[in-house]
Amino acid sequence: MIKAFTLIETLVSIFIFSIIVVIIFSSITIFYKTQAFTWDQARAIEEARRGVKIMIREIREAKDGDDGSYSIEKADDKEFIFYSDIDKDGATEKVRYYIGSGISGSQIVKECVTFSTGDSCSVAFSDFFSGVLISAQVKVSVEGDFGWDNKEYAQIYADGVSISNICRRDCTDCPAIWQGDITFDVTNQAEDNYLEILADSNSEVHGLCNWVENNHAMKVRVELTWEEEDSGLNHELKKGVTNPIDNPISYPEDQEEVSIISSYVRNGPAIFEYYDADGNLIIESPARLSDTKVMRIYLVVNVNQNRAPDDVELESYVQLRNLKNK
Repeated sequence: MIKAFTLIETLVSIFIFSIIVVIIFSSITIFYKTQAFTWDQARAIEEARRGVKIMIREIREAKDGDDGSYSIEKADDKEFIFYSDIDKDGATEKVRYYIGSGISGSQIVKECVTFSTGDSCSVAFSDFFSGVLISAQVKVSVEGDFGWDNKEYAQIYADGVSISNICRRDCTDCPAIWQGDITFDVTNQAEDNYLEILADSNSEVHGLCNWVENNHAMKVRVELTWEEEDSGLNHELKKGVTNPIDNPISYPEDQEEVSIISSYVRNGPAIFEYYDADGNLIIESPARLSDTKVMRIYLVVNVNQNRAPDDVELESYVQLRNLKNK
């Protein structure tokens, strides 16, 4: 006699089977993700090792540039510029190893207007940069009733702090053009990704101008420009090569050819360290150029920086053979 499953038994069986299927597929997914990470990590490590090997060979053979430049041009913690015949063609190339810094500049222009005597207006900029802010400036211009020297002017504020005044001199009433240009460095105020510029006109500035807006007292134009560094590129170890050109011999910066050595460098500490003939670590930059005899190259490589235990450290030392006394 065949015993039939009850509805509850059937539902329980389906539930248990579903859990087993989910566990199996989850395990498979985790396995493949782990394998993919392991493969990517191994490839990144091998790529970095190969790059360090080439770097050591080129640095070891550093020599004076064909234009007479000293063998080492720059010796920073994360940038090293030197001269070496890296392709053995008889011409000495200028070589630069560095952590990539994608620096870009941008600009935003905003305007505001007042219609009342002695009134103020402001513009605000927020979330305008996405990387690491390097510098920021604002250029402020006005148009309006500013023709009375030292009597008609506006006070300019950045985030509530007075930074200057505009049109104390050499402005005219209702010129229908921007005038009184002044430029300020506002890097410190803009570091929080927010900046407000306010123009406060004095009581002698009246509403009588008709450039676009009728009967306005003051129009203000604020041009914000800034430079920022793409923090995502701070993990790229790059190599730049510049070939010499003749008549006269030089190394044009705009002809540098750049390639990526590794995209997964996570260094906090210096990539390059410099030692003198006695093995002493050289700290000061000028002494690095003249006294360096041995360099330490140190890379921390990790495909996923959120997996700090998987950091791999690569360390090598290289002796520069051909340095002359500077």
